[in-house]
Amino acid sequence: MGGRRWAIGLMSGTSMDGVDAAAVETDGRRVFAFGPTLFRPYLDDERAVIRAALAVAPSLTNRADRPDVLAEAERIVTLAHADAVTNFLSANGLSRDDVAVVGFHGQTVFHAPSRRLTVQLGDGLALSRAIGIPVVYDFRAADVAAGGEGAPLVPIWHAALAASSDLPRPLAILNIGGVANLTWIGAGEDPRDLVAFDCGPGNGPLDDWCLRHTGRPIDADGRLAATGRIDEHRLAGLLAHPFFAVPAPKSLDRNAFTAEAANGLSAADGAATLTALTARAVAEGLALLPEMPERLVIAGGGAHNPTLLAMIAQATNVPVVTAGTIGWSTDFLEAQAFAHLAVRHLERLPLSFPGTTRVPHPMRGGVLAVG
Repeated sequence: MGGRRWAIGLMSGTSMDGVDAAAVETDGRRVFAFGPTLFRPYLDDERAVIRAALAVAPSLTNRADRPDVLAEAERIVTLAHADAVTNFLSANGLSRDDVAVVGFHGQTVFHAPSRRLTVQLGDGLALSRAIGIPVVYDFRAADVAAGGEGAPLVPIWHAALAASSDLPRPLAILNIGGVANLTWIGAGEDPRDLVAFDCGPGNGPLDDWCLRHTGRPIDADGRLAATGRIDEHRLAGLLAHPFFAVPAPKSLDRNAFTAEAANGLSAADGAATLTALTARAVAEGLALLPEMPERLVIAGGGAHNPTLLAMIAQATNVPVVTAGTIGWSTDFLEAQAFAHLAVRHLERLPLSFPGTTRVPHPMRGGVLAVG
């Protein structure tokens, strides 16, 4: 159809820190160039409303329902994303005509594929009207409706990145946001051979723990965990969770594991134990892959935590590198992915596959809004 074009991807992850925006030139199959990036943080009052929506969302039976707090959170999320795009264009001297499409992930507040239910807040049509650019949004619904997990959706972007690199195969890419997910890429280029799944909790429980005990929403540089001791008995109990015995592909709601898992421990010991949970969940995930990877590339917020990186290296015994050290984006990889996915939508290409979301056949996804 339209071939290569510039797109902007927008991602607001389960860490709820803000909106990532990133531009990519792609034809939906290959990556031709990386463009600028921007981070628009959520304000404290915005984040408080989103957290309130997170608490209410599990009561939904219809993903389109918007009780009062969810409606307000959706309004806030949409306006924050419009603000991010406006600032992105202005900061980089771009006009809306320079961008073919925007990929708008929205804010996940509940994910329960076993109930055929996934809820991402964000009004795609309102965003398109606000920014004057076509928007593709609601990426996960079609996959879940077809019986898939609806996550992760980033693997096809990982495959495009790997195809333009000389990294050894098989290769695994680990994104650590609120939830951690793995993509396995073998020697071939057929996307139907990809294997991907959520492997366990990422930063979510640790971030909530640190907010409660230090007033900061992250363990900066892993310093708190580095001073604590892992409660091995507590950790063994957490790793006995039924999720880890489920075969891949599989997905995980952010609140399946919470900071309450470390209740009764000191601030430092709780941080160490929750950090170790993420690391050892990665090791459990690697054991489900068709073959152990030659290298593990780590992106997302967790890539900035040296304590977590050291624990992952020790738990997996696989060489670990961060995305930034190989020329990829550590912080904007998922935003870039949704730019790529938006173009794939325009090109009528599938976004998910049996090996990545357990969907019965390669699935297209997303909804196009032109305001």
